[in-house]
Amino acid sequence: MLCILLLVDFGSEVNSTDSINFALPLTFLTEESEELQSLAEALLPGFLSLLESEKIPASDDVINNHSKLFIPFCNWLVKQKQKKPLIIGINGSQGSGKSTLTKILKHILEQGFNKNVVSLSIDDLYKTKVERQQLAEEIHPLFITRGVPGTHDVNLGLSVLNHLLEDNTSELAIPCFDKAIDDRLPESQWPKFKGKCDIVLFEGWCVGSIAEHEDSLATPVNTFEQFEDDNAIWRRFVNQQLKTKYTELFALIDLQILLKIPDFNKVFEWRKLQESKLQDNITDTKNSVMNEKEINRFIMHFERITKHTLSEMPDRCDIVFEINDNHQINNVTARCDQ
Repeated sequence: MLCILLLVDFGSEVNSTDSINFALPLTFLTEESEELQSLAEALLPGFLSLLESEKIPASDDVINNHSKLFIPFCNWLVKQKQKKPLIIGINGSQGSGKSTLTKILKHILEQGFNKNVVSLSIDDLYKTKVERQQLAEEIHPLFITRGVPGTHDVNLGLSVLNHLLEDNTSELAIPCFDKAIDDRLPESQWPKFKGKCDIVLFEGWCVGSIAEHEDSLATPVNTFEQFEDDNAIWRRFVNQQLKTKYTELFALIDLQILLKIPDFNKVFEWRKLQESKLQDNITDTKNSVMNEKEINRFIMHFERITKHTLSEMPDRCDIVFEINDNHQINNVTARCDQ
């Protein structure tokens, strides 16, 4: 992991003329501050367009983060000298904004710094519906539902990342999963990347998460586990996947980011917003999204790992973006590995 130390407080009274004092050893805004400000102004129209497409209000706080956090952070990223692509893991609970953050960083890195960036979501590595059906029949019926470790094609993820790390300039198809139909799209419909990759943005709700101690699995964390996994077969298998196959995938990450939400209950609120956006994008009447009851049950699949990650990852990851109740980044901390 890359070693950094940073503490930033974005208060509600921050305005465009305020300066941010970053702790040593990294100072993002130094002699290049004027250059970065000019870059921020040049990229602002594209940033605002991105916010509009994501249906995010362009508040003063959001625009301040663009010029005072995202631009300087990307400037620092491109200065990290590596012989291979830099793989950045972005972990965040459902609805935390990790996909939007990924789009923001990709836009800045590509348009502002001329970098070749590949964004990969762990959601796009979900096994096909047929493969999950087989897993449900062989291990536990709950594995028909995509989401938890065990329902991803880890080998596919390793293949994609290793292809990029090998400095391979041949065309690469990036996996794509369609949540509206709950299945992976045919490879012919996957987006293509060709060339030398500089940075990989690998995002997902459990990216970089680690297994729990076996003893903690005995007690259910919610009614879903209590009644639908009463013998703990499902959650023990999930934990075992994190302990084994997923560690190889996450070991490729150079820099780990966590979007830390204030409380797990926020997942329910923000997931409903996500589902609403998905509904707006659906044009095929055969496709559907989840209702509130289905959302609540679905989220319970993720509660154990999300809570565990929120409790332990801040002490070991490189950067923590703290999200407030209003869905805004209001504090950032980063630390060296101890």
